[in-house]
Amino acid sequence: MFTPHTQKDVEVMLTSLGIEKIEDLFSVIPEKFRYPALNLPEQLTEMEAAADLESIASANGSTKELLSFLGAGAYDHYIPAAVDNLLQRGEWYTAYTPYQPEVSQGTLQAIFEFQSLICQLTGMAVCNASHYDGATAAAEAAILADSHFRGKRKKFLVSRAVNPQYRAVMRTYFRPHDDIQILGDDQETGIDADMAKFIGLIDKDTALVLVQYPDFFGRVIDYKALIDAAHAHGALVAVATNPTALALLTPPGELGADIVIGEGQPLGMPLSYGGPYLGYFAVTEDLLRKISGRLVGQTTDMDGNLAYVLTLTAREQHIRRGKATSNICSNQGLMTLAATIYMTVLGKEGFKEVANLCYQKAHFAADQLNQVDGYQLAFADTPFFHEFVVKSERPVAEVLEWLREHDILGGYDLGQDYPELENHLMLAVTEKISREDIEFLTAVLEEEYHD
Repeated sequence: MFTPHTQKDVEVMLTSLGIEKIEDLFSVIPEKFRYPALNLPEQLTEMEAAADLESIASANGSTKELLSFLGAGAYDHYIPAAVDNLLQRGEWYTAYTPYQPEVSQGTLQAIFEFQSLICQLTGMAVCNASHYDGATAAAEAAILADSHFRGKRKKFLVSRAVNPQYRAVMRTYFRPHDDIQILGDDQETGIDADMAKFIGLIDKDTALVLVQYPDFFGRVIDYKALIDAAHAHGALVAVATNPTALALLTPPGELGADIVIGEGQPLGMPLSYGGPYLGYFAVTEDLLRKISGRLVGQTTDMDGNLAYVLTLTAREQHIRRGKATSNICSNQGLMTLAATIYMTVLGKEGFKEVANLCYQKAHFAADQLNQVDGYQLAFADTPFFHEFVVKSERPVAEVLEWLREHDILGGYDLGQDYPELENHLMLAVTEKISREDIEFLTAVLEEEYHD
């Protein structure tokens, strides 16, 4: 809260600074730059300003008007009304990082519940209070591994089937470290589901192996052999996951993962042009003191009442900077609350139902598109969750343009990131997509092919 200074306060401050008036503070700025003439439009009333903004916003397409099969890391799920209704309460909107537990019990409990839910979902022992997004969480996993091995292992293996944005952010983080190698996501190693070439790269110098589950193409791959190979060489394994898929799939913790990270956007967050989102981050108990970001714990106060506190804060950068594994500190608190409300409102069975609807509808869509002339299902021998890839005989850019003319966001052009997958289109199907929507997509593609 901002409290205006009284005239007496101002005079005391000016006297202590040895100046007579506030304007003297800006004397070092050339006079011609102090009060520049601003080319501002004429003032508007509130009603006029609102109308202008609504006009600008209406020029953008949204999933309210367009049929969306876009995915690639951000998904158009149905968000129950209770999420926004509770999220917009003033006490949540104004809450800040809860340094003082005596006045932050509500915020701390909400974060604790989020951590608990993510641990149940991933099968891990400990979860932090989130990072900015999935890509940030992936980079932080690499930082944790580097700290765990005290910089002695210089090799980080990242599957080519990991989200390209995650891989790019990780490289950005490590750009100043010339001695660290990020390998495994080259075209030669490839994206084969058996991952034989990728597994062959693991050795005693490997600090971290990062894979995605389901992978970027939506495929569900059994990573047990990879995890066993990594552990045999003493490396840590991080698994980037889609939280919705974990309602049906074996949790990565049960597969032996050391770190589980992911993008929490599917848990009650709108697409919002890319954010704000949240990156969840969970680890085994052995890595508890290495995990970055906030940790909230449950305890009792001096009167024996249930209480929540920030715990193990000595490992954070604002307490013992030299001992911290990372400089990241803030969390997406409002987004963790949205995820917590979403998962709580749906409940265990409701969450499974959402995941099952995504799975069933995606497979129906894949079967329908596979029957359209000029389109063929790629990776047909590998199971998938709610994202799949089709190969087109026509350039994907032309296909997407045709679909957009029919108010359809037709998917993701994989050729942008994978030259070997030119003319491959990736589509995502969520519970919001109906059978009629899929049949309309199919009909438009059939019309385009025969046009």
